[in-house]
Amino acid sequence: MEKKNVLITGAAGFLGSHLCDKFISEGFRVIGMDNFITGDKKNIDHLFDNPHFHFIEHDVTEFIKIEENLDFILHFASPASPIDYLKIPIQTLKVGSLGTHNLLGLAKAKKARILIASTSEVYGDPLVHPQSEDYYGNVNTIGPRGVYDEAKRFQESITMAYHRFHGLETRIVRIFNTYGPRMRLNDGRVIPAFMGQALRGEDLTIFGDGLQTRSFCYVSDQIDGIYKLLFSNYSYPVNIGNPHEITIKDFAEEIINLTGTDQKITYKELPKDDPLQRQPDISLAKSLLGWEPKIEREVGMRKTFNYFKNLTEEELYKSEHKDFTKHIKK
Repeated sequence: MEKKNVLITGAAGFLGSHLCDKFISEGFRVIGMDNFITGDKKNIDHLFDNPHFHFIEHDVTEFIKIEENLDFILHFASPASPIDYLKIPIQTLKVGSLGTHNLLGLAKAKKARILIASTSEVYGDPLVHPQSEDYYGNVNTIGPRGVYDEAKRFQESITMAYHRFHGLETRIVRIFNTYGPRMRLNDGRVIPAFMGQALRGEDLTIFGDGLQTRSFCYVSDQIDGIYKLLFSNYSYPVNIGNPHEITIKDFAEEIINLTGTDQKITYKELPKDDPLQRQPDISLAKSLLGWEPKIEREVGMRKTFNYFKNLTEEELYKSEHKDFTKHIKK
């Protein structure tokens, strides 16, 4: 039987690279696309000799030309950490708008089903807890985080417009905090930030009083949920995340215990519009997909720590501010 083709944008990113592995293991031919603005080639180095993987270096905000037939498209190209999208705000907005428009047009032309990666950030600093898919959010459109939040909200809107107007087969996943191997150390997100500080012997930095909450989902669970959603018959947004909530302060103490270090916790001012609570209501994913996370945080964190522990000295100490300039078209 001829293999089905799937295009995965953001293929060199954290989730994108794991999705490439998943679809190849499930018997698909994967076309990976990335411009390396935040992705890392080392995440997909192991795939370049695989006959079922083809890579295209390309910016999805530019016209996309694919000669092959496409059965599925997964759009995961986007900066996803505060350090990234605050440093490249225009590119973040463009990939959520122009990039999504290009890929929806490609899906229409190829008669392909498309899954769009949205985010729990569409809920903003939520006034409803936990957050379910019918909550419209509490988002500051003109705040510094708005470049990411609104890019994703627009992404959902244009995707549903293509679904309603053109009859396009669409899927939307709202991704909550996810962690695991291949995260970029010091990218501004909680887990790599804490682990980087612990491994360097630095005190762990908490922004705010540490009583804000997050819910962390291990990457294999997240990928499984995304895969099941793609092959469902549901076109509206679905939360995929782990509902087990923890305060940032308690989590920092978990990291110190995990790494066996004796760092202290220091406190800094909470950034503007940083959400105080984040917990997914996954009732829909349970009933629709038969999905819920399986990996306990203790197990997932140990796997993630072992990954970071094996980084080189250069990777451990390099600046958190990646140089984006060579990848950006002004």
